[in-house]
Amino acid sequence: MARTLIRASHIIAYQQGGHRHLKDGVVVLEDDRILHVGRDFDGPVDQALDATGKVVTPGFINTHAHLSESPLDKSFVEDRGPRQFYLSGLFEFLSARDGAITEAARRACIAYSMPELLRTGTTTIMEIGWHGDVVAEHAARCGIRAYIGQGYRSGRWFTANGRAVEYEWSEDDGFGAMDAAIRFIEQVDGREGGRIKGFLTPMQVDTCSEALLRRSAEASRAMGVPLALHVSQSVPEFHEMTRRNGCTPIEWLNEIGFLGPNCILGHCIIPGESSWANYQADDIGILADTGANVAHAVWVFARRGIAMESFARYQARGVNMTLATDTCPQSMIEALRWTSVVSKVVDRRTQVATAADVFNAATLNGAKALGRDDLGRIAPGAKADLLIWKADSLFMTPLRDPIRNIVFSATAEDLETSIIDGRVVMQDGVVPGYDPVELGRAVQEGAEAMWAGMKERDWAGRDIEQLSPSSFPAFAG
Repeated sequence: MARTLIRASHIIAYQQGGHRHLKDGVVVLEDDRILHVGRDFDGPVDQALDATGKVVTPGFINTHAHLSESPLDKSFVEDRGPRQFYLSGLFEFLSARDGAITEAARRACIAYSMPELLRTGTTTIMEIGWHGDVVAEHAARCGIRAYIGQGYRSGRWFTANGRAVEYEWSEDDGFGAMDAAIRFIEQVDGREGGRIKGFLTPMQVDTCSEALLRRSAEASRAMGVPLALHVSQSVPEFHEMTRRNGCTPIEWLNEIGFLGPNCILGHCIIPGESSWANYQADDIGILADTGANVAHAVWVFARRGIAMESFARYQARGVNMTLATDTCPQSMIEALRWTSVVSKVVDRRTQVATAADVFNAATLNGAKALGRDDLGRIAPGAKADLLIWKADSLFMTPLRDPIRNIVFSATAEDLETSIIDGRVVMQDGVVPGYDPVELGRAVQEGAEAMWAGMKERDWAGRDIEQLSPSSFPAFAG
């Protein structure tokens, strides 16, 4: 066994059920676990790491991501959101984009995502998509802790006229794809010493039948794996589900026995009681009472003018709120900051969604959602997933409260080191084996091919400049 002692000026350690600020202390790692946290350590160690003048925190748990496509949102979806679909980009922009993304582009995006995640605080990622084998390959290579789910559904949405959402249903109700998703979990779960795991993820509440969701819930419980689902993520989805079932999407999921502590629900940003839905309900109460977890990805909505009403409200009711990136930038630093600020703006209150609240969401709450008491904390017996931050940089100085500085001021450059399973996976912005310039070129090529192919997939035959006009016209001459 190899022991490493880290001596730091600031450690966000776990004690008595929560995070505590330990000044001038040590963390001792033994292989992939934390052996000791305290003022000092008098046992033998194999190496010492001097983090004097630095901050050591737990790594962040990112509970909702789409690595094979999110980088391609750049230069495309910003400033766009059709009023016909209540500002959501799901029904026009995603349809045009997904049909035009090449396999090469998706693979490039996954590779590109790994250093982006590690350089911005993610140590555990939950990936939702259809390229799990590629994600598993890169997770093994770069050292990130990955939960991987292969998406499946009963049908898909589309719009034929830009005014209404329609659905096209598969003959087997999605059961074949679900069987493949189960086989994938059986193949990858437990790889890399348990660092790679699987979960079940029917895609969206409005694209999955009751039978598929019931079977998913049963399989999740039987297999002991998390269960993820996009729900209450747009006004058109909300209206569609109330039309079908006469109740809110969350009420319906509760009725069919889908909700529980194993569920990680993507978004839940349009509950019945929100002003967006204006539908009398207690969806937030249902989430709290069932123990279902919410993966809140603030930026994918905030950039279009949509805000959760509000993070603090869910938290006060007792919902386990976790944080996620979902789109680009895939930065948990940004997720922390925007979650706090947007909640304050919506509530018109300063002392809600505090730095401590959102930091807990990114660490302890994410661990709870995964059923893991060995993640999201610096405590004896926990996994050695740590972040080391500069304390004397331009953006981190002056420092009294490390958590406020990280949430409200830090940049990716302030994150110096990422450690997962006791192994350094990122140092000074470098993830070994990943060249950001080379990766960026591959993603650029993929994006240009996607932009060129959108005209053939868009319902109105619009090209990229018609779908998403550039900020300024081209220079003439």
